[in-house]
Amino acid sequence: MRKILVIGSSNTDLIAKVKKFPAAGETIEGISFLQAMGGKGANQAMAAHRLGGNVNFITCLGNDLYGKNSLKYYKKEGLQTEGSLIIQNEISGTALILVNKFGENLIVITPGANKLLTPEHITNVSKIIDKADIILLQMEIPYETILHICEIAKKKKKKIILNAAPARKLSTGLISKIDILVVNETEAETITNRKIADDGLNVIINSLIDLGVNTVILTLGEDGCILKNKEVQISLPAFKVDVKDTTGAGDTFCGALAVGLSNGSELAMTLEFATAASAICVTRMGAQPSIPNEKEVNSFLKDNIQSLRNKTFSKKNNIINS
Repeated sequence: MRKILVIGSSNTDLIAKVKKFPAAGETIEGISFLQAMGGKGANQAMAAHRLGGNVNFITCLGNDLYGKNSLKYYKKEGLQTEGSLIIQNEISGTALILVNKFGENLIVITPGANKLLTPEHITNVSKIIDKADIILLQMEIPYETILHICEIAKKKKKKIILNAAPARKLSTGLISKIDILVVNETEAETITNRKIADDGLNVIINSLIDLGVNTVILTLGEDGCILKNKEVQISLPAFKVDVKDTTGAGDTFCGALAVGLSNGSELAMTLEFATAASAICVTRMGAQPSIPNEKEVNSFLKDNIQSLRNKTFSKKNNIINS
């Protein structure tokens, strides 16, 4: 099994479940409250770890209660955090999350120490990149840090997966270094400056490939996902489940994707594994509390995979429709 290095954010999530989102100036009563570990980097690292990956996680935390609790939690879970940075007199990242009765969410992130994960620190711990085979990144740490990581990793011939979330523009200098770009519809539209409603999914995906990405994975929520590169296109529908909270579903997908690639699985099987992991995730509340383990995903696939495969197929140089 190849080693996965996740570099990214770590937050403490403060989650309130509500019947509906409040309007401006409105005070509403919450149904329930949950405090849990989150942050896109930590979510993806924990997902890859629980799903059987050999994972190390580099993040930046404040020397406050949230930061100390996060490190204690990672240690308890068995997640390696070699190379992580603790900043004195700085708050750790937090996320305020509202989840409505449909499982939709609104999120406000206060980055705190996440913004202090600098290129200089990455240079100081670059030997950890030497040990890794797959580098998994997101956009909740400074852009210049992500670019610096990709420059180092590309020279060392590491496979780079970038989940371009939250949505933002990407330079051609960064895009050219990415092996696999994972985006949702909003993120794809932001990067290409196109609208899916106007141009369609295939035009958007092809635009990303034209920008220099080797492989694009476009996640479509309840409509599944599409993978495309110059050799193959695979369209995979989503599993039908009872959705309680979509928080962390995309991160779980990315962590599972990295695990599948680290195991040397075929792309179609890797997508099935990642889709199953994210399907289980949305049936539970919270980001990291909802992440399944490898046994749960394999059991879910055993019970549900045939119905999914009946609706889809893959073929080289062909457009797939579910």
